[in-house]
Amino acid sequence: MDTTTGVITSSGDLAFSRPRENSLALRLAGDWTIGKVIPSPEEVQKQVDSGQPLQRITFDTNELGSWDSVLITFLLKVFDQCSKRQIDVDRSGLPEGVRRLLDLAAAVPEKKDARKMALREPFLVQVGKAGMDIARQVTGMTTFLGEATIAFGRFLVGKAKFRRTDLWLTLQQCGADALPIVSLISFLVGLILAFVGAVQLALFGAQIYIANLVGIAMAREMGAIMTAIIMAGRTGAAFAAQIGTMQVNEEVDALTTMGISPMEFLVLPRMLALILMMPLLCLYSDLVGILGGFVVGTGMFDISFTQYMGQTKASLNLTQFGIGVFKSAIYGVVVAITGCLRGMECGRSASAVGDAATSAVVTSIVLIIVLDGIFAVVTNIIGI
Repeated sequence: MDTTTGVITSSGDLAFSRPRENSLALRLAGDWTIGKVIPSPEEVQKQVDSGQPLQRITFDTNELGSWDSVLITFLLKVFDQCSKRQIDVDRSGLPEGVRRLLDLAAAVPEKKDARKMALREPFLVQVGKAGMDIARQVTGMTTFLGEATIAFGRFLVGKAKFRRTDLWLTLQQCGADALPIVSLISFLVGLILAFVGAVQLALFGAQIYIANLVGIAMAREMGAIMTAIIMAGRTGAAFAAQIGTMQVNEEVDALTTMGISPMEFLVLPRMLALILMMPLLCLYSDLVGILGGFVVGTGMFDISFTQYMGQTKASLNLTQFGIGVFKSAIYGVVVAITGCLRGMECGRSASAVGDAATSAVVTSIVLIIVLDGIFAVVTNIIGI
């Protein structure tokens, strides 16, 4: 009762025979390699489903030519079909190399998370995970701030270990190198404030108070906050990328192994540089912003040089500048701590460095805006 049917292609050939009623023999011939046209495993399924139920499948590979992973893939699919139908598979007719590869494939099962399923989690689970993530971030930032405070205390008593050349280099990067972008942004902010104020003040014929508006706004708010945002995008991201790259290269681990505190060697110089430079940049930003308002006031609204400077001097005092300088120092600490924290938390890949820099900028700007709102409320309560 040996009946034979077959599937003939341009390369790999597959034939079927039934030596017994409950048995099916697969005859493999030709070349079963990548790029060749080979039969589909569905042909075997059709033969299995046709006729009487099968209990055994065998193989005949006497005419099999060259083969590669295409044959292995085909056989694995056939084995999977037989396993679902509880059909015994006799591999003795397969070449020894094929049997070894099949055993290797069976010995290394697929990981459970190899194929990630897009499962939508319940809303409460998402809220819980978000809350836990926020709690971890707050805890990590608080711990990092405490360690930075300890390092700063060691610096005050002269026990901090860091290279003074690193401090001077960071001072230059945070100070002199930042002057061009701070100048441009501050001048444009002062110019915009003057234009916006002039539109409203012109309704009352009070263009002379453009000087007051620009001076107070720059000294109390805009000088400090715009400088902080500029430094968050420029310097905070650089800190995160620098330390993150050191994490990838395991340089931070090397410092720890040698007994050198990364907080003192890496974080402290950057924090000191921003604490020292931010107030100076803020004062510079105030002056450049007032200059931008001066250009608009004297150039477009017929306000004389003497009038503009007189109004500016009358509206400003040391308290106004002191508020802005104090804010800028706090913002400098925020930018430095956030940038270094994200760098320390960076993963061990190139993409993690970019993520750390992005997170440093976003976190710094959010904290700066939140702190500015708090300062506005506090200064209003105490009446300054």
